[in-house]
Amino acid sequence: MRRLIHNVSIFDGSGSARFEGAVLIDGERIARVVPSVSDLEGDEVDERIDGHGGTLMPGMVEAHAHLTWASSIEKIYHQFVLPQEELKEAAWRNARILLDQGFTSAYSAGALAPGIEPELARAIEAGETPGPRFIPSTIERSPQGEAGVETGDIFNGRGSEAIRRFVAHCQDEGVKSLKLVISGEDALKPGSSKDILYTDEEMTAAGEAAKEAGLWIAAHAYSPRAIALAIEAGVRILYHCSYADDAALDMMIAKKDELFYAPGPGVCVAALEANPPPHVDLSAAKDSAGNRLRHEAEIVPKLKQRGMRILIGGDYGFPFNPNGTNARDLQHFVDHYGFTPSEALQGATMFGGQLMGRGDELGLVKQGYIADLLIVDGDPTRDVAILQDANRFRMIMKGGATHKLMADHADA
Repeated sequence: MRRLIHNVSIFDGSGSARFEGAVLIDGERIARVVPSVSDLEGDEVDERIDGHGGTLMPGMVEAHAHLTWASSIEKIYHQFVLPQEELKEAAWRNARILLDQGFTSAYSAGALAPGIEPELARAIEAGETPGPRFIPSTIERSPQGEAGVETGDIFNGRGSEAIRRFVAHCQDEGVKSLKLVISGEDALKPGSSKDILYTDEEMTAAGEAAKEAGLWIAAHAYSPRAIALAIEAGVRILYHCSYADDAALDMMIAKKDELFYAPGPGVCVAALEANPPPHVDLSAAKDSAGNRLRHEAEIVPKLKQRGMRILIGGDYGFPFNPNGTNARDLQHFVDHYGFTPSEALQGATMFGGQLMGRGDELGLVKQGYIADLLIVDGDPTRDVAILQDANRFRMIMKGGATHKLMADHADA
């Protein structure tokens, strides 16, 4: 099917200014991007979509997805660990919710149980359930925290051979990206963010085994040493890095053409805003959130200035930070890191397509690219907060097929 989208201003995802234009879609791909409909005279069109002066932009990419972290804007869970079937039901729901919110791709930052995410990725690809393009992960693998604090799942024991067995298991499961928790977590155990939860040998083994298996690694890292271990292991994306020193920043920049960075402000802002009942103690999470945001306000602009690819994604899935509010990260980038709206959007579109391993066909409004597209009522390059309102999405398109199209926009 050939579809024409017209009467729109186009934000192409590159960070450049919006421009007036029209887009011709042939099947699942963008066939042409032209200044006006008159440039398409003679082209056959099966359907015309009138954007009514809205903004056409690429679908967004969630770079730190936790679809098995069950809480969403549709259903809040006050317990974190759920029975397998309920966890699966929540993951399927959260995938659909992300797509409803304009996220056409998602890169997993870890799951609460093995097997669920690869199954979900296969179901989405087969068209059995709605959801974004999905890079699945398995459990967040980390050694147990001190004094019995559970920071993840050790899975298969300690040592280099245990790591290799874990990678082999992930390959067998259909996982595409491992999640390694290298640093401790102050929100769970105050003062532990500087702790290193893997040995040098284990991290080396993880990097070697993942490369041999053709898998990526996502790393939870706060401290300079954790960042160094992750980079030496060849990780694809670093999360947080809140306490990076100048040497760690230099290491990140040295690998900026191979490495992605997602600081994850969403969970911090949500923790600071949260007003839990008296029996729920979020004091450690609030202290950690405030400290992280203060440090990131210094390091994130430095990294942006030096050309680091910085992506949105903020640990959504907690009851106080539910799946479906992911677009809040865009405004956080503006408020806390000094990004312009267009810079924040670039991190959610063009850089996201690159993170997904499809930078040559995903994340831009460009001829030959996959038609993952949104029509937004308004101009998000001036007010990025409008993307938090799903009612502003007049069209959500994935691979040339409309997941959502308001009736008054179809004028075939």
